[in-house]
Amino acid sequence: MAVADGAGLPLAVGIESGQRNEQKLVVATLEARFVDELPARLIGDKAYDSDPLDAELKSLGIEMISPHHPRRRRKTQDARPLRRYRRRWKIERLFAWLFRCRRLVTRYEQKAENYLGLLQLACARILWRQ
Repeated sequence: MAVADGAGLPLAVGIESGQRNEQKLVVATLEARFVDELPARLIGDKAYDSDPLDAELKSLGIEMISPHHPRRRRKTQDARPLRRYRRRWKIERLFAWLFRCRRLVTRYEQKAENYLGLLQLACARILWRQ
């Protein structure tokens, strides 16, 4: 999981097993950020549409912007904040930059700590180049 700023540069990265729901990883990833300040807004896909996640992020002072899940009955957002959802391509660009590193794509590392270190090194390389 990764968090990027408005320019698509990494702010925080984290790894977890594939069975965990991404909603539960958001706060842990934000706690492992590279910078001191928290972002004002987070943009996510439909999987991040959750009332408990919204409440937890609101307590941290972060606005969650995500389209409504198709099964949601009570709508909580209007269309104005969802205009920012069009900028979600910047996080996809960050993943494209990260996947230029062959060791991250094929995951040669057996230990999670080593893989996280290589992921953070790749983020430092991206920040250095920009």
